[in-house]
Amino acid sequence: MSEAKLECPFPKVFPSQFLRDDVFYMSLAYNQAVDAWREDEVPVGAIIEHGGEVIAAAHNQVAGVGDPTAHAEILAMTQAARAIGDWRLIGATLYVTKEPCPMCSGATLMARLKRVVYAVGDPKMGCLGGATDLNALPRVNHHLEITRNIMEAECRELLQAYFRLKRVDPGE
Repeated sequence: MSEAKLECPFPKVFPSQFLRDDVFYMSLAYNQAVDAWREDEVPVGAIIEHGGEVIAAAHNQVAGVGDPTAHAEILAMTQAARAIGDWRLIGATLYVTKEPCPMCSGATLMARLKRVVYAVGDPKMGCLGGATDLNALPRVNHHLEITRNIMEAECRELLQAYFRLKRVDPGE
């Protein structure tokens, strides 16, 4: 039995191009999360910035492509590596609407990202400070700069609304 597709009640945001700060880039990640919802995916979006330019933009596509690794962060890192022609994403910043899971957190370290900025912490599966912190392991050969809670309220509301609607009994 397939579930009915949920219409996303959240509009995209249009940040000013003049101030390219953490809120600007997270707004773009938020828009990717809205796109995910519109495709009936868990609404997580990611942007990678390098040198002030967006070099990757992605959202979750796990259900759509049937791939458990098709998380927004993984897809964005793949795009970014292609864009700069190197798997080492040195100097790049990942903006993501929810704290990365174990797989994605490990990938951020392996990709040598400079920084990860996330909106909503994940105390159950987050691995950059939530459930655990891979970045804090002393023997890891690379460490990330971490910025938390940028646009937290907006991104949390999007995620919670999605799951709240998913749990509604169709017979009600």
